[in-house]
Amino acid sequence: MAFTQRGESTLKRDAKLKADQATDPIEKLRYRCLERGAGGISGLGRIFRIMDDNGNKKLDFDEFKKGLHDFGVHLDDEEEYHDCFDRFDANGDGNVDFEEFLQALRPPMSSRRKKLIRQAFSLFDKNNDGNITAEDLEQVYRVDNHPKYMNGEWTKEQCLNEFLKTFEQKGVVDGVVTYEEFLNYYAGVSASVDDDAYFDLMMRQAWKF
Repeated sequence: MAFTQRGESTLKRDAKLKADQATDPIEKLRYRCLERGAGGISGLGRIFRIMDDNGNKKLDFDEFKKGLHDFGVHLDDEEEYHDCFDRFDANGDGNVDFEEFLQALRPPMSSRRKKLIRQAFSLFDKNNDGNITAEDLEQVYRVDNHPKYMNGEWTKEQCLNEFLKTFEQKGVVDGVVTYEEFLNYYAGVSASVDDDAYFDLMMRQAWKF
């Protein structure tokens, strides 16, 4: 149901090439994140949320730069960090709203792709609270054929939590996947799929809808 290993390798390779060629600081940062794989942008979001001690969803420049470094994403020089940060500090108060920043960092997607991602998420979010937990997953995802469950190495709960970790890249793995994290993950997948029809087929085959 998650991205294939081959797809991850292709995405990372293409993202590195595009990052090296990019001149726009936001575009370069986007591809630097995707060099980490499909979960790159959602993983960066988790780092930012961990750093948001007062819960105001804003970061100053030093926090912004530290978050990128903690996630293993580096730009070429100090000027690029400032260029990227200043693009989102709209009112010049020295802070950026990291949720808006992450939304802009997401690779552009057609409405058709967003609809498919929402449809896949809704399969698991049975109570419509905007989160997927192991309890939600247990209702629709059978672990009977998971090799580690079959050989007794993992319990059902371990299998479910391992599945959720796919969408909880880096930072705190808390067993809760929000829609934003799910969307950010599949935005990374989408970046490596040029054709809408193929993305549609891939999502329908993966999620059986």
